[in-house]
Order: sequence, then structure tokens, then C-alpha cells
Amino acid sequence: MAKEHRARSSWGGTVPLRHRDGGRLERAVLASPLLDTTGRTCWLVSAEDDERKSASTLSQMMFEPFVVGSPIGVAVLDTDLRYVWVNDALEYGGAIPRARRLGLHIAEAVPHVDVRGVETRVRRVLESGVPILDYEFRGRVPTKDSREYVYRMSFFRLEDQAGRVHGVWYITSDITDRWRARERLVLLNEASARIGSTLDVTRTAQELADVAVPRLADFAAIDLLYTVPEGVEPAPGRADDIPDMYRAAMRSVSGDYPEARVRIGEAIRHPLGSLAARTLAEDRAVLETVTAASAAEDPWSKVGALRPHSVMAVPLRARGVTLGVVCFARWRSPDRFEEDDVLLAEELVARAGVCVDNARRFTREQTAATVLQRSLMPRVLFERPALEVASRYLPAVASHGLGSDWFDMIPLSGARVALVVGDVVGHGYHAAVAMGRIRTTVHMLATLEVPAEEVLAHLDDFVLELQGTEDAVGGDETQTVAAAATGATCLYVVYDPVSRCCTMARAGHLPPAVVSPDGAVSFPDLAAGPPLGLGALPFESAEFELPEGSVLALYTDGLVRTRDQDIDEGMARLAAVLAEHDTHPEGICDAVISALVSGPLSDDVALLVARTHALGLGLVVTWDMPSDPAAVAGARRLVHDQLVSWGLEDLFFTTELIVSELITNAMRYGGGPIRLRLILDDALICEVSDSSNTSPRLRHARTTDEGGRGLFLVAHLSRRWGTRYTGAGKIIWAEQNLPSADTTAS
Repeated sequence: MAKEHRARSSWGGTVPLRHRDGGRLERAVLASPLLDTTGRTCWLVSAEDDERKSASTLSQMMFEPFVVGSPIGVAVLDTDLRYVWVNDALEYGGAIPRARRLGLHIAEAVPHVDVRGVETRVRRVLESGVPILDYEFRGRVPTKDSREYVYRMSFFRLEDQAGRVHGVWYITSDITDRWRARERLVLLNEASARIGSTLDVTRTAQELADVAVPRLADFAAIDLLYTVPEGVEPAPGRADDIPDMYRAAMRSVSGDYPEARVRIGEAIRHPLGSLAARTLAEDRAVLETVTAASAAEDPWSKVGALRPHSVMAVPLRARGVTLGVVCFARWRSPDRFEEDDVLLAEELVARAGVCVDNARRFTREQTAATVLQRSLMPRVLFERPALEVASRYLPAVASHGLGSDWFDMIPLSGARVALVVGDVVGHGYHAAVAMGRIRTTVHMLATLEVPAEEVLAHLDDFVLELQGTEDAVGGDETQTVAAAATGATCLYVVYDPVSRCCTMARAGHLPPAVVSPDGAVSFPDLAAGPPLGLGALPFESAEFELPEGSVLALYTDGLVRTRDQDIDEGMARLAAVLAEHDTHPEGICDAVISALVSGPLSDDVALLVARTHALGLGLVVTWDMPSDPAAVAGARRLVHDQLVSWGLEDLFFTTELIVSELITNAMRYGGGPIRLRLILDDALICEVSDSSNTSPRLRHARTTDEGGRGLFLVAHLSRRWGTRYTGAGKIIWAEQNLPSADTTAS
């Protein structure tokens, strides 16, 4: 040190020192010469603490091997964004080796990979000093397997203790497997939400294709058995023979299906040995790489510029039943299908299979219910001389075609006709069954010639009996037949073409619209009555005389009440339409539906329109008969003359017997006055009225009996017969078919 001192040069080295406690220490000392203000030489001596030096050395010894050998990539870039240090883990994606990377930019070090997003974030961190954490970078690695890889990167600015910026350093790790697992989970969650949004088979199949493309495949096709959309239960187990199928749905990244040989809705039969055929036969997913030969054999794909390079097929099954097959293909994405993709496809198809089978089952039940409902509704409303009729029925969207509104036209005795319209609460099977039972009951009561107000009273009792029966059984179902029937409404109208009298009664239903021949529209003042099943106020009927050519419009509230229209406004609109259209009832129905119905229906709509006719004086004849057995012969002569005037001589023999028996029966068991009436309608009607309320009884006389065969003969000679009661007594009537034109000509 003395030599350096004399040379006035700096000196450094380890110097033994003594601590104040007497102990010996060795410290690194640096002596540097200085000149004071007088020109004398002074020395600046500094010593370093060995403990700090040891800690720094130890940190460097531990940190450098950790960073260099870490599986996480670490890199340091200078302020020009050139590499100044990297570890071995950063050699991925076809990057230039570590030794050659120093001094290069990121894009130069990782060729064939678009790293513009990385460079943008590095510059942002360098300028702002704010770290960016967990940035996901996706890119393909051509030197590995051309798959897409995902890396998680975090960027930090590099500064010294004085705050000077020296560059940026970042860390990166391969999270491809984790990312793909997450994407599969997201896709499955999305599939659960999107597939099965409706109970339509083909729509559900299309939802599966929409979810799979492009997330899983570039092309997806769903082929179903022909019986599936019809709701028919396929045979359980796997398909031993390759069945005929049809293309239910498909989707392609190209949009116009350049890969497909068949279009949606077209038939397809997969030949033996094809991908789909093997999948169905083996009842398992099949994955393969496509060659030109194999693609040519598969009818779901076609050879060409868009030939797929990787395909797989998965059987579509649910509850042990094969419903079809789903084929996936990739041609735009360079990634080939892997086993993980097969597992994902199987999970997707399994979830979709349950939804497709649910839709199939719903279709089956809906078809059965629709058949039930149609069997309960009148198929054809036959026009009669008394009325021209037309009808419309539109189910609500929520009912899926299974509505609960109904109407009917029932022929009665004496050329009269009953028109009925009703509305049952709710939709579905229970409502349809309730509607059918109410309609059947109305039909039975009408044929028994029960007055209008009594028809509704008996209906009310019938619904109350339903409630009592189901309460006794103790059913737990929220919607039952009794619940659907309770609160139902009904309008019952009887029109007599002879007297032009119209009798009406309603149970909570809207009144009919009546259009007079001059076009005036009115709604008769008719007691509303309570809905059925409430057992409240009694029902009342009212009679109105209708001029010939009047129009009756019976309807349900779905026609005149909507979300944005109350009943009064709807009835006013109905009246306006009826006043403007004086056509056949078919034209009136079309005009009303066109004017009042638009968009999806929230409630069922039933409309029944009838134009009235009167039977002229020449078609109805009436005679008062004395209560004398001798009057029977005179009645036969009157009937004979009338039938001759009508050109019905062929019916004289049977009519003579019927009239004789009915008048004799009235004289014997009834009381005067006795009246005979003949009506020529679509049948020849004979009516005999008396003042007695005693009901005639048909009995089978023994061979030894001298009488008791009168009504038996009447029943045998007529197509139908019966009794109806009036305020003054009863009427016994019998109808005969008119001879055909061919019979009359011969």
C-alpha cells in the first residue's frame, strides 16, 4: 500500500482490522488519492461490509439457476425492445435458439407467429411503467404439430435503484391444456343453455349444430331416423341394420354447405362401411383422418377443394334408444380432431339426445292430444235448410295446437237447430278432456229436448259433480279435469225456422252478435248467468224473433280481447266488420278473422256464423184434430193430399201408419186439444201434440197382447223419433228420410 501511496494511485484489497471490542475483522478497502485546497495529497478510504457482500452473492447464486432452469419462460429486453437475456424455457414456437436470440426483436426471434399484440403491450409497459398481468397469447407452432397453443404472459418495466429505465422483462407459461379445458366447459355450459329451448325435434337438432360450429368443428350434420319427428318410439338398442334417415340439421363455417351432398329435409342412407354406418353399427364414436377414397364413400361429405381432413361421428342416443347420428368435420381449421374432442362431442351429443327425445315424446303426446281434440270437435258443420253455417277455430300459441274453446251445431226435432259455443279454462290435456266431456253432455241434453236454461243448469251440476269426484279421489295434480271445467263458459242458442224464434241462454259467456237483414248489428240483452261449476245464480233464457236472412255470430273472448284491446273495444270492432259484410257465412268468417286476429294468439279463438232461413207456409201445415177416434181416418186423408202436393206419394203408406199411431196414442193417453203438423225440411217430420205431460214408453208386446205395438211401429218406420215438452203439454214427433232423386224418377 505504501508503494501505491508514494505513486499517488488508487489501491484496493482486503485489510485486517480490529473491532472496537477487540476482535479482528477483514474488510475490503479501497483507497483513492485526493488533493486538498493547498495541493497536499489526501486519501479517501472506504470499506465494504462483508455481510452485505455475502448476501448479494448468495442471492445471485440462488436466483440465477432458478431463472435459467425454470419451466416458466423469462426474458429481458432493452429500451429498444431487443433481447438481452432469455432462459432456456423461452425456446418455443419455432423461436431462434437462446444463444442466437440476443440482440433481436420479438418478431425476429419468433418467426411464423403473429406477435403484434405482444409488442404492443411491451411498449405500453416500457412507456407507462404499469405492469400487464395474465395476458393470453394464442398462436400456432409450426415446428411442433401445427396446433394452436395458448400462453399466459406478464410484463414488467426494468428499473435500477436510482429509477433509471433499462428495459422490460416478462414471464410466460404454456396454459394450452388448461385453456382448452376451460373452453370445453364454457361450450358445454352454453350448450346446456341453448340446446332444447323448444320442444321441436328439428329445431333442437339445429341448435346442436349451431353450438358445435365453429367452436368444435367446421361442419356438423345431424341425421335422424324418419320416425323421430313423428314422435314414434324407435326400437331400443343399437341399430343392427342401417336405417333410412333424413338430414334434420347442419351448419358450416362457409354458410352455404359446400361440404354437404344432401340438404336439410332430404333423405339420406349411409352405405355400409361409411363413417356414420360404422358409428351406428358399433354404437360408439368413430374418429378418422380423411383420405380422398374415404371421403368419396361418405354421402355426408364430398371430395373437392373443401374436403375435410379430419372427421368424427357420434351416435345420437337417449334412454337406450338410437335416434340418429351426428357427423363433425374440420377442413378450415388445421387442427385435427383428438380424443379430447371426441369426449367433448360425446358430451354435447348426449345432452342434445335427451332434448331431442324430449321433443319427440312431446310430439307423440301432442299428436295424440290433437287427435283426441279433433275427435271431440265437429269435423263438418252440415248446412241445413234452416241455417247456412261457417266456423273458424284458431288455437293460442301457448296451447301448442291443443286449445280448449269449442263450438257445435246440433240438429233438433221440428227442423230446429242448436248452436253452441264454449270456453274451458286453460290449455292442455286436462282442458281438452274437460271440453270434450262438456260438449258431450251438451249434445246429450240437446237431444233430450231440454230447454236452453235447463241445459246450462244440468251442465253446472255436471261440473260440480266432477269437483266432488276428484276431491274424493284426492288427486294432487294442480291442473285436473275438474279444475279446467270449473269456470267454463257456454252460450246455447236454439233457432226454430218455423216460428223464426231464437231462444238463448248463457253461462258467463259473451252474448252473440245479431245482424239484421238491413245490416244493423246488436248484442241481445241476455242475462249473463254465472260460469259453470260455481253453483250460484239460476240461469235464464230469452226469446227473440229473427227476420229471415239474419246473421248470428257466436264467438269466444279470444276474438275480441287481446293484450292491447279490452272486450268492449273488440266487440265494437266485431260489430263494424259484421255490418260491412253481407256475404255467405264463409266470407264473413274470413273478414272477421282478418280484421280482428293478428300476430301470435294469447288465447284460443272460436267463431261460429249462421245465416237464418224460415220455412215457408207451403212447407209447414197444421191441423187441429178432434178427440174422436173417427178423426184418424180424416187425418190420413189430409196427410195423403198434402204428400201428393209435395210429390211424396212414395211416403204415404209409412206416413199414414205413423200418423195413425201417434194420433191414436194422443187420444188414448193424452188430452185435447190435439194438433197434427207436417214439416217438409231435409226430412219429412210428423208431429202430434197434446196437453198431457205423460211420457210415452216404447214396449215390446207379447204375441198374445192385443195392443202395445204402436210406438214400436213408429220407431221401426222412422229414422228417429222422440218427445219434447212444451208449456202446454208435449209433442211426439217422427222423422222419415226423403226419397232420393233416383228413386223418385224411377
